[in-house]
Amino acid sequence: MRYRHYKGGVYELVCEAVLEADHTPVMVYRGEDGRVWVRPKDVFFETVELDGARLPRFALMSAPALP
Repeated sequence: MRYRHYKGGVYELVCEAVLEADHTPVMVYRGEDGRVWVRPKDVFFETVELDGARLPRFALMSAPALP
């Protein structure tokens, strides 16, 4: 699944994982440049405030239509 970050970047969700140290659920995702990132699940799906508006940190992008 592809997500758009509120600052504009597009990321592919790789998987959900568990941080070994304290069992925190984390999301593993890859940027368009190929770099792989990890962020706590609750932070990945939280809302942020931008210019007085609340929006998701990462918004699910719609899947392309099948031909």
